Amino acid sequence: MRLARRSALALLGSSALAGLIGPARADKKSVTIGISLPLTGASAEDATTILHGAVLAIEEANAKGGPGGYEVKILSLDDGTATAGQYDPAQAATNARKMVVDPSVVAAVGPMASGSGKAMAPLLSQGNLATVTPSSTNPDLTDPKYAAQYRPAGKAIYFRTVTTDAYQGPNMANFMADTLKVKSVFVVDDSGAYGVGLADAFQAQAAKRGMTVLGRDRVDPLVTDYRPLLTKIHNLGADAMYCGSSALAGVKLVKQSYEIMPGMIKAGGDGMHQQAILSAGGFPAAEGWYSTIAAPHMLDDAKLTAWVASFQKRWGLAPSDYAITSYDAALVILAAIEAVAKSGKTVDRASVRDAIQAGKVETLQGTLSFDENGDLADHVVSVFQVKNDTAFPSNDVVHQFKYIGVAPAGSS
Repeated sequence: MRLARRSALALLGSSALAGLIGPARADKKSVTIGISLPLTGASAEDATTILHGAVLAIEEANAKGGPGGYEVKILSLDDGTATAGQYDPAQAATNARKMVVDPSVVAAVGPMASGSGKAMAPLLSQGNLATVTPSSTNPDLTDPKYAAQYRPAGKAIYFRTVTTDAYQGPNMANFMADTLKVKSVFVVDDSGAYGVGLADAFQAQAAKRGMTVLGRDRVDPLVTDYRPLLTKIHNLGADAMYCGSSALAGVKLVKQSYEIMPGMIKAGGDGMHQQAILSAGGFPAAEGWYSTIAAPHMLDDAKLTAWVASFQKRWGLAPSDYAITSYDAALVILAAIEAVAKSGKTVDRASVRDAIQAGKVETLQGTLSFDENGDLADHVVSVFQVKNDTAFPSNDVVHQFKYIGVAPAGSS
C-alpha cells in the first residue's frame, strides 16, 4: 500500500499497513485501486472508517485469489490538509493527477466530499479513470447538464453507491414538514460545493411544502464566531435551522447554536452525521440535532451481522453506514475487474470503466447498477436524531445518532 501522507499511516495503524502490503509476489498479475479521502482534518475519523470499508473488500478479494486472478494493490491518498482543516479541492486535484499518471491504477474509490469530486472529475475524465464514490452527493457531478465541465471526455466516470442531494435535501424538507410540522426555517450553508448544493435543494423543497424561508446565509468554515448570525436567526423566531455544512463549520454551529437557541429544531445532511459533531460539538450541544445520510441505514439489519463482526474484528471499531457504501464501492470495482479478466480483454482503466457502467453487482445494499450518468435508481434517504446514550461512548456514531426512518420522498 502506498500512502500519500504520514497522517494516513497513523490513522490506519502499523498492523493494518502490514496486512495490506503482504509478501512480494513478482509472478502475480496485479492492478491498483486508488482511494482518495480526507484523512486530515475535521472528517478524518469518518474518512478512516470509509477507507476501512474499501480496504476490507479488497483484502477479502485478494485472500480468495484476487478478481480474475489479479492481485489488487491500493494507492491511498489524503485529500485533506491542515491548512483547509478538512478536504482540500487543490489536494484532491493533485491526487487525481497521481492516479491518472500511474498506469497500474484502473479505478478509484472516493472521494468523500463533493468539493473534492468537482476538482477531481474533469481530470479523471481526461484520464478515462472511473471512480466510485461512497459519500459525495452533489448532483452536478453526474448531471448531464454539466457533462462538459465534469466529464469533458464524454463517458461517465463518476459513479455513486449513494443517492444525491437532489433527494437528500428535499426529502429532509419533507420530513421537517410532515413529521416535525416546521412552519418557518432559516437556511445556512458553509460555502462549499456540498453545502451550497444541499442547502439549495432543501430550500427549494421547503418553499414548495409551504415553509416560510426566513433567510439564507453562509458561514466560513475557517471563521470561529458564528454568534452574530445565530443571534439574527434566533431573533427572527424561526421554528428551525437547516445547515448544508461539513463537520468543520458544523461543529461550531452545534456548539454556538446551543448557547443562543438551545430549543430550536436544528438539522443538516450527512456532513452533520459525523463523529466530530459528537466529539468536538459535544453534549449537551449536539443533543436533538437531526441529520440524514444519502443511503439506507443497514447497520441494524440482521443480514449484516456477520459483516459487522468481520469489520470490527479487522479494524477494532464499529463500521458506519458509509463504511458499507465504501465496501460496496470497492465490490463494484472488483466485480468489474473480474468481468474484464474473464472476458479475455485487457484489464485496463477503459475496460474497467465500461464494465462498471454495464455491471449489476451483488453488494451489501443489494443489486447495484448505474444509469448512463453513473447514478443509482435507489434514492433512499435515512433520518437520524442525536440522543445521548450513556451506555456507549459519547462519540459513538452508531449509537448516538438514533435512526428514525426513511425520509419521505415526493415533491408535495
